[in-house]
Amino acid sequence: MTVALHVPRDHCLAPERVRAPIGEGGRYGRMFDLPALEIDEKLLHDLGTAGGFCDGGDCEGDARVEAGCPFFGQYVAHDLTADRSPLRAHTDLDALRNMRSPRANLESLYGGGLAGSPYLYRREDPAKLLENDGDLPRNQEGIALIGDPRNDVHVFMSQMQVAFIRAHNLLVDRLRADGIGDAELFGEARRALTWHYQWLIVNEFLPNLVGMELINELATTGARFYNPEHEPFIPLEFADAAYRYGHSQIRQVYQLQRDGPLYPVFPDLIGFCPVGDREVDWSLLFDVPGRPRAQRAKPIDGQLPRSLMELPEAITGALDDAAYRSLAARDLERGQGTGLPSGEAVARLIGADVLSEDELDLRRDGWKRETPLWLYILRESAAREEGDRLGEVGGRIVAEVLHGVIAADPESYLALEPRLVTDPTHPRRDVSTRRSARSLSVSSDSTAPSQPDREDRKARIAERVRAIPEGFVRTYGDVDPGAPRLVGLVLSETHDVPWHRVVRADGSLPKGTQQRQLLLREGVPMRGERVDLDQARLTPEL
Repeated sequence: MTVALHVPRDHCLAPERVRAPIGEGGRYGRMFDLPALEIDEKLLHDLGTAGGFCDGGDCEGDARVEAGCPFFGQYVAHDLTADRSPLRAHTDLDALRNMRSPRANLESLYGGGLAGSPYLYRREDPAKLLENDGDLPRNQEGIALIGDPRNDVHVFMSQMQVAFIRAHNLLVDRLRADGIGDAELFGEARRALTWHYQWLIVNEFLPNLVGMELINELATTGARFYNPEHEPFIPLEFADAAYRYGHSQIRQVYQLQRDGPLYPVFPDLIGFCPVGDREVDWSLLFDVPGRPRAQRAKPIDGQLPRSLMELPEAITGALDDAAYRSLAARDLERGQGTGLPSGEAVARLIGADVLSEDELDLRRDGWKRETPLWLYILRESAAREEGDRLGEVGGRIVAEVLHGVIAADPESYLALEPRLVTDPTHPRRDVSTRRSARSLSVSSDSTAPSQPDREDRKARIAERVRAIPEGFVRTYGDVDPGAPRLVGLVLSETHDVPWHRVVRADGSLPKGTQQRQLLLREGVPMRGERVDLDQARLTPEL
């Protein structure tokens, strides 16, 4: 039975918030060429509403994962996807529009930038974002002045946005002290924070979520199933199933301040209003050296806490069907509405061991058919990974897409400086999320020069660029591994250097410049639109 639904698709926001305009937009697609799983709507409701399999009640168990991780994951989700269309059965892909660009570029923080979203920035110091004494900046109606209204849905999201705002402004102060001019200040701070954020996703968030082995595979041999070719997109299998794993990590109650009371996310920590006395001490959600162990997330198991099974009307808006107060029911309907395959079908396609009936543990609810992809991924985590991380199906989808959209972004650190290490005191393979909480306040080149040495370093960079002979190139990292952004500044400020001979780490060239024509004129070999670094790269002797 195919059902037609008109429930707003975007997470759990009421229609008036769902329709808020944001972003330049992208597209959705499919990761697997598989038939849709069609299930009677009543059966989905039996699973996803109060008293059904997905009803976890108070959800008292703890995973090994820190409690803050799913909220960071939610922040990433808001950066990548925003579908404003109503949910319809087997919606045509051409009718679906992603109001976010498929790039992990902090679009939800910066909005349209200084020109497109001037209300986000300080009038007296436009390189900085507005702050509000521990809360989001708000208008006289209490509505947050931010790039994406979803980042005020609850206190954890609004406080995460505050942390990113503070990090950006601290970077502006640091770069200004390093001598960066006003014309470049905002762009340099934005790039530094964006690269740091991307690095956290690739080197901490994903390894903890899917395992380091899969991340190493993607870095060396690439993705098996996510192939965006010329235009990155967000697969529906990611947006409407796999990346909704975090709903099953939410605890029933949280402590915001040490020795403070416990609160459920909804209704007590609902957003869209001043934060008041609900500021978050992040050391209670992420492990921080010298502090007691943080709260843990709930294990991923296919069950949601009561606060998500009974969403308040302030979040959902008025509903004709009480079933849609349950976020689990919405997730199940979402997968059906966009024609997602069963979890078993995806497992067979990718060569994973299909879950047994005992592992799925759905027979007590009378389930005798294949499993919706979202629920299958959650049960896979519970059965194979003790609820601490995603299994083969969920991990493959999430890792290939997140790693893939960052790698495909020509402005990302993976494209320009893949060797970037933001914290030199820790080895790259240390994937402890302890750094996540504190890292947001510190970001820059790991060996950024002090002010007295800055001019000498710029002079050395200029000499290295002048030494690149005709017909050869160096990457930004070859010229100065510790300060690639400073290399870019020197190239823009110094008129007597062959700037066109410095290229990105993958050999790609920015559009709209004469760089490609100048390099071709000098006989630099190309592979399509990229420099052939195997032939043209000058081995650095720095």
